[in-house]
Amino acid sequence: MVVGAFPMAKLLYLGIRQVSKPLANRIKAAARRSEFFKTYVCLPPAQLYHWVEMRTKMRIMGFQGTVIKPLNEAAAAELGAELLGEATIFIVGGGCMMLEYWRHQAHQRHKEEEQRAAWDAMQDEVGRLALALEALQAQVQATQVPSTLEELRAEMQEVRAQLCARDGEAPKAPQAVSSSQAVSSSQAVSTSKE
Repeated sequence: MVVGAFPMAKLLYLGIRQVSKPLANRIKAAARRSEFFKTYVCLPPAQLYHWVEMRTKMRIMGFQGTVIKPLNEAAAAELGAELLGEATIFIVGGGCMMLEYWRHQAHQRHKEEEQRAAWDAMQDEVGRLALALEALQAQVQATQVPSTLEELRAEMQEVRAQLCARDGEAPKAPQAVSSSQAVSSSQAVSTSKE
């Protein structure tokens, strides 16, 4: 069984996300303890969130112009700390997703570049082979090898010359021979050899 490459980047992102949860809890604890953090970082988003939530609920239930009371400081600090912790986890998770997306895009670009290089190499090889084929075709046409029919005619003339030399006659010019004459001449040749 072949196991693929271990996804170290994904494991790293998962580790970062897991570390972000205790980090969010520490930020929430610090927000509850620090007056500055509580006043300027936790309370305004918590009050805004409470106002939007209550306003939406009131509109859904059909109440229009009701005044929404702000949360008390302790509840707002708690809600702000929770929102800050969730925002921290969300930002870390979103950052991991963006890093994974960028890594994937870089991998895709690298893969496309490799495919393009392979395609260019194949095109160069096809061009080189086309040139080699043209050179071979030109070489074959330049040598002009005699055809098989011409070779057979030359052999036939040699055989006639030998037969004529044996019989003591002058060689005759080649003429068209019917099939019955060819059979009788081949029989005559075979009887003379015996």
